[in-house]
Amino acid sequence: MEGKPQVEIYDTTLRDGAQMEGVNFSLQDKLRITEKLDEMGFHYIEGGWPGANPKDVAFFREVRKLPLKHAKICAFGSTRRADSAVEEDRNIRLLLESEAPVVTIFGKSWTLHVTEALKTTLDENLRMIEDSVSYLRKQGREVIYDAEHFFDGYKADPEYALKTLQVAWEAGARILVLCDTNGGTLPHEVEEVMKVVRERLGKGVPLGIHAHNDSGVAVANSIAAVRMGAVQVQGTVNGYGERCGNANLCTVIPNLWFKMGVASIPEDRIRKLFELSHFVSEIANLRHDDYQPYVGRSAFTHKGGVHASAILRHPATYEHVPPEAVGNQRRILVSDQSGKSNIVYRAKEMGVELDPKDPRVDALVQKIKEAENFGYQFEGADASFEILLRETLGEKVKFFDLESFRVIVEKRKEENTVTEATVKIRVDEDVVHTVAEGDGPVHALDNALRKALERLYPALKRIRLSDYKVRVLSEKEGTAAKIRVLIQSTDGERVWGTVGVSTNIIEASWEALADSVRYGLWRKLRREK
Repeated sequence: MEGKPQVEIYDTTLRDGAQMEGVNFSLQDKLRITEKLDEMGFHYIEGGWPGANPKDVAFFREVRKLPLKHAKICAFGSTRRADSAVEEDRNIRLLLESEAPVVTIFGKSWTLHVTEALKTTLDENLRMIEDSVSYLRKQGREVIYDAEHFFDGYKADPEYALKTLQVAWEAGARILVLCDTNGGTLPHEVEEVMKVVRERLGKGVPLGIHAHNDSGVAVANSIAAVRMGAVQVQGTVNGYGERCGNANLCTVIPNLWFKMGVASIPEDRIRKLFELSHFVSEIANLRHDDYQPYVGRSAFTHKGGVHASAILRHPATYEHVPPEAVGNQRRILVSDQSGKSNIVYRAKEMGVELDPKDPRVDALVQKIKEAENFGYQFEGADASFEILLRETLGEKVKFFDLESFRVIVEKRKEENTVTEATVKIRVDEDVVHTVAEGDGPVHALDNALRKALERLYPALKRIRLSDYKVRVLSEKEGTAAKIRVLIQSTDGERVWGTVGVSTNIIEASWEALADSVRYGLWRKLRREK
């Protein structure tokens, strides 16, 4: 990235993204995504609004335990309330109690919001901005100021909107972020307004952009802002967000790098954008958008005929960037090409050096293609992928074999439902037969498997399930549809994901559960060697 202009990436997936219809991140989800974003080299991660709900309070407590290497954690909140002292404001107090090193505070730029939403005067709104930013700075926090509804505010009253920025800057904000909160601004308007802001505030005042996608141009607006000197882009992974979403960082980042020569995250991390995109969609329990630019499964897919023939002769004929540049891969629908380079790359990340010419690589590629064709997805199931990799290379990650299992669910009139699981497994030459109850089929199976194994493998006591998600893969099949189950587990130090697929939800759950236990035991024993 040496010599390239630099833009900061500010991720708000955990707050703005969580406001998307159908998204509900658990605490563990938020922590896993945080680790992934930090691994990607993102500069800022907005964790949520302290005090808005117990989950966000817990997040800021737990995130302090993560050994983050790159990202700064941001707490999000509003300016103080009208006609109140900033020292006594509950929102400001909770922002400080979060202990986040960065506070992103938003204030009103639009006179309509000041008089109608806040029910206060224009002068008092300016004092609210000044007091809040100044007080937080005095408490030792880095302050990012989000100028909410700035572009609409500028259109209504340009002088007042500019004044709100001036006040925030003079009060000590590190950067001023212009927000298209309603998502109705077009790229040429962004450029025109930012030109005026730059002239009025001076080139020494750093600006950022926060764009919503209600007009379908959030990414374009972010690019336009960078063209006009913005040094920070706020957005979300996959463009998740309220209404029509936010600027999609999986599109913004490669556009900046490949089209504009602007650096953001480390270059080697750009090759992991595909992985990041699919990881977050799995954690969100949403079907991934195959047609996303760069990271969609169809982004570099070519059908038979002229296109396929040309692409095989020279990829540049129908590809604007190499798919490997973002971790994606080319697909020819008539004769699928293997993703050998991706397998070798992922194996290397797991500490396994593979020669692309090794026949075992071809075998692994074939297994993955067959599994994905059946419905498996490994982006959010890193442990299942590693088990498949290790066993293909001849390493034992099995520990036990299933002989049989049975689950009984009994509902008695006016009584709670009772679930009982019977599991028979083979460990070497021994057969262990156990029965256990649970709150549901998966819980009962988990209890029965533990009961069978804990005597032989005491390390299992540290492993527990932390999340469980189910997705229907073929809705048209109704109750006969194929089901994908994603399980997250932890041993207190690390979290891993496993996957199972079947038309039977219990069988799919068992596959993911068994992989979870196998991986946890293998990892524990491997560290002890």
